Amino acid sequence: MTSREELSAQLEATRRQLDDLTAEVARNDEIMRRAQGRELRLLQAHSLDDLVRTLIDGLRVSYGVEYVSVVLCDPDHDIRHLLLANGTPAEEFQDLMVVESMSGLAPQYIALQQPWLGTFAACDHQLICPRAGAAKSIAMIPLTHRGKLLGSINLCSNDPLRFTRVHASDFLAHLGIIASFCIENVINRARLMRSGFTDVLTGWNNRRYLSVRLNEELARARRDKSRLVCLMLDIDHFKQVNDTWGHAAGDAVLRELAMRIESQVRASDVAARYGGEEFVVLLPGTDVNSAAKLAERIRREIAESPIALPNGESVTITASIGISEVRPGPDDKDLKTLGDSLIARADVALYAAKSAGRDRVKVEAA
Repeated sequence: MTSREELSAQLEATRRQLDDLTAEVARNDEIMRRAQGRELRLLQAHSLDDLVRTLIDGLRVSYGVEYVSVVLCDPDHDIRHLLLANGTPAEEFQDLMVVESMSGLAPQYIALQQPWLGTFAACDHQLICPRAGAAKSIAMIPLTHRGKLLGSINLCSNDPLRFTRVHASDFLAHLGIIASFCIENVINRARLMRSGFTDVLTGWNNRRYLSVRLNEELARARRDKSRLVCLMLDIDHFKQVNDTWGHAAGDAVLRELAMRIESQVRASDVAARYGGEEFVVLLPGTDVNSAAKLAERIRREIAESPIALPNGESVTITASIGISEVRPGPDDKDLKTLGDSLIARADVALYAAKSAGRDRVKVEAA
């Protein structure tokens, strides 16, 4: 080969190297762009359920994997309560696992501080990826707070070479840091908002929270073409409790009453202290007959067992309950007026129960 041919070959090799480097830079730019887009979508999530959906659905698309699950450790049930307060029980997310402990779920959790990439094994990963199907490889991304493992994001692929020990995991580690920050942020924001929606005495939702949720449930009922029933409950002769035993006794009665009502309603129902000795329960997707049976169970639960007072004495109380119902149609645009009417009609039915002798349930007149 002549010197000119050698030079030409070297130039061609250099050109190919430059082309490869240019292509690699373009690929890295695209990876960085997608990573920044993922982070932006996570940071823009305004609620915990929105963030969970972004993690599960968004990461499945952006990483091009067949399955994504999220595991969150929730020993005090804070996350469950926050999701429920936002109208979305944790059970509605098929690929979200809210657990009391990480113990025994996957062997990698024992020392998971950095992303773990490797072979998907049903015996090790089935509990955290129950719908992974034909997954062959997995990336487990830890969610941590101050060094403590709070959960993981799990990316599962049907390609056995998609996630292996030799793959770099810097982007995944960064994703875990951002996701951990976002989860903590939306939980703290929800707790702060929740504090303004909570009745201090009973720990129940307050009237302000009820107003927000009433509008949401009416919108849901209109969309689903379903019913929404309202129970309004008032303690009979409550003033006598305060006058006879004092306000500390009255507070104890209110707290106990709230617990007895809560023991009878569903997790999907919306219960709130409306004011004074009045309580309201919204029953989505329920008809009046079923609501009347529930109200009767609540009435008996209140009346049949005395309530212990702080001074060691006990008191037996009764309650009256009024029931109203609405089935919003597509032409019902003013949900606030519709909600006000539902509450007002339940109040009228409650007054009818009081007038009929108290300690009873009345359904609004047809």
